Amino acid sequence: MKRVLWLTVLALALPLTAFADSVDFTNSGGILAGSSNGLSLTGSALIAVKGLNGLGLVTGNHLGSLSFSTGALMAGGSLQMGGTFAAGGSFTISGNGSSGIPNGTIFSGTFSGPATWTLVTLANGTHNYTLTGAVAGSLNGNFFTNGVTVQLTINTGRGFFNGRTHISSGDTSVVVPEPGSLSLLGTGLLGLAGVIRRRLKVS
Repeated sequence: MKRVLWLTVLALALPLTAFADSVDFTNSGGILAGSSNGLSLTGSALIAVKGLNGLGLVTGNHLGSLSFSTGALMAGGSLQMGGTFAAGGSFTISGNGSSGIPNGTIFSGTFSGPATWTLVTLANGTHNYTLTGAVAGSLNGNFFTNGVTVQLTINTGRGFFNGRTHISSGDTSVVVPEPGSLSLLGTGLLGLAGVIRRRLKVS
């Protein structure tokens, strides 16, 4: 009975001891093109980064770029009225070496789940679209991380999305475990394992 109790405590301790930080990326502009095969964004400038490599908020007109492609449009949806795009594709954030932002790929991954394409009709009868989806991939080539992105189109007027439009802005937030927290987790679990071993020898 004691053995089961201590093993249960160990299992419960695992998820409670991990902490995480977030890194936020803001992009502006670019062309969003789409068909039933998926949506893709090109030419979007990275204009703000917060929390990367210990940096605070870094802003600029062009710190790098953000691009992506989704999976195919799933059944029941449409480019004009909204729908869901399948997981997959690609999602890449790159820096250009300015203002302390690294030069090269910062985040490389994919859409880890379906991405939602939402039509928003404003009170004046004009239309906006948003794309929201979960992403997963490598941050700085070191950590596997998960996050979410929200991309907003420029108002399409009273017409609907016709397969090509400008992006107004977007925000992507990814979560990554802190190396220090991972070290504490390892040290704590080693200590807990020692206590359990001693208790099991006594019982």
